[in-house]
Amino acid sequence: MAEILSTISGKIKEINIAVGQAVTEDDEAFIIEAMKMENVVYGEDGTVKNILVAVGDNVEEDQVLAELE
Repeated sequence: MAEILSTISGKIKEINIAVGQAVTEDDEAFIIEAMKMENVVYGEDGTVKNILVAVGDNVEEDQVLAELE
């Protein structure tokens, strides 16, 4: 099973994927705000099985944001 991991610690600003959606490594899956800068987290190849965070959640670097199948 593939996962999308946070690339930086910060707050989830946008979630641009949905459960059941096919994603690729070029898709902007999440936007994380850290130190007033927006950081894009790209997807992995697969279909979104579960999204583990919500907008406004604080996340740590390497935290699992979504599970893919």
